[in-house]
Amino acid sequence: METVVLTTDRLELRTPTASDADDITRACQDPEIPRWTTVPSPYTREHADDFIVSVAKGWEEEKDFVWAVRADGALVGMIGLHHVNAHPAGTDAEIGFWMVSDARGKGYLSEAARPVIDWAFAEQGMVRLGWRAVAGNIPSARTARTLGFRYEGLQRLALTSPRGRDDGWFAGLLATDDRMPVAWTVLD
Repeated sequence: METVVLTTDRLELRTPTASDADDITRACQDPEIPRWTTVPSPYTREHADDFIVSVAKGWEEEKDFVWAVRADGALVGMIGLHHVNAHPAGTDAEIGFWMVSDARGKGYLSEAARPVIDWAFAEQGMVRLGWRAVAGNIPSARTARTLGFRYEGLQRLALTSPRGRDDGWFAGLLATDDRMPVAWTVLD
């Protein structure tokens, strides 16, 4: 599949390229990114190079759709639809994201996620998007709730990463959901 560029009033979302490797490497030095994601730590330039190659392969195979999020030309984060599962009963995927420390608190993440979600449902015909995070990742949970995801529960030691296993929070968003935020027991 050809890659897709998405834009908002403040952001451009496009696939990361080799020219982004240094920015990705720098961003992933922030201890909060590997703390809450599957990003390796320590993160090296080789990791960034491998990630960029895997993003291109994901688009080609239609298994993962990842965008670099840019504000005023600067890389401020990554967002993607992962584990795309095409099924006769409807396609689903999992949304994942991270933001650089300087970009947090500016609304970029939810602004970037909305066109990704729209694209998934309208252009790819997906019926469900999942979200998951290490239990305790309040900023990610707040973003998912803002986007209309419904909290679906805690799974013990369900998430794996280079650190080992963590308890995970899970949520979902259906194409038919109204996307209005609802109460989450772990946030309210």
